Amino acid sequence: MAALLKQPLKLALVQLASGADKAVNLAHARTKVLEAAKAGAKLIVLPECFNSPYGTQYFPLYAETLLPSPPTREQSPSYHALSAIAAEAQAYLVGGSIPELDTSTKKYYNTSLVFSPTGSLIGTHRKTHLFDIDIPGKITFKESEVLSPGNQLTLVELPEYGKIGLAICYDIRFPESAMIAARKGAFALIYPGAFNMTTGPLHWALLGRARAVDNQIYVGLCSPARDTNATYHAWGHSLIVNPNAEILAEAAETETIIYADLDNESIQNTRKGIPVYTQRRFDLYPDVSAEK
Repeated sequence: MAALLKQPLKLALVQLASGADKAVNLAHARTKVLEAAKAGAKLIVLPECFNSPYGTQYFPLYAETLLPSPPTREQSPSYHALSAIAAEAQAYLVGGSIPELDTSTKKYYNTSLVFSPTGSLIGTHRKTHLFDIDIPGKITFKESEVLSPGNQLTLVELPEYGKIGLAICYDIRFPESAMIAARKGAFALIYPGAFNMTTGPLHWALLGRARAVDNQIYVGLCSPARDTNATYHAWGHSLIVNPNAEILAEAAETETIIYADLDNESIQNTRKGIPVYTQRRFDLYPDVSAEK
């Protein structure tokens, strides 16, 4: 079996507390990413909408222009901050997500940027499934009032380590994108996300473990810290799950950094013990990862 993860890797998820001041949020993210790098992490993840409050009313106010790339500092201070932070940390950085405005179409997106240890942009994911839900008496939220969905699945190559599948929050509920990333050789699925106080207790850990057991690879879910004074209350509980669907590390609701050491042996042993990869019946159902 070819190695999906070429060498051991320390993963860090930064459960960040962000407020209304974007510049303060970016500076705070830098401090926490550097703390994770000092602890030995080489892949560091920030939460969904880490540079702004979370909510449809905030997306236009905080949106930045990313295209054409690279944007100017005025167009996207978050892009330049993330690039500089990744280079300073000498680590791969999944920059959570930020609100994006495409000036050519006037559409808004929820977008994740990935930077290399030299500060180069190596991956971009626009959230493909919009969070439109209505649970009577609990929560109603409609991202599509402001946001448009991205139209591409995202696999990012980390040359020294291998590939990661990248998606955002609500995307985790759609197992097909995870399967495609896994079957194309990803060693981990990374989800910046901000589940709420209704869906968090119900499904956050369940979905992280489900995507891991489905695909027998690592899964990382990175949430903002909970702010009960904000208009949206995030569940928190960032977690890292191994290929056997065991939780390796889990946060509470407050600001913290969680870590786990990832290795290829765990993937191989899981797949040898329960060999679903050689037992699938594509004569009975389609392979969603097959090229169209």
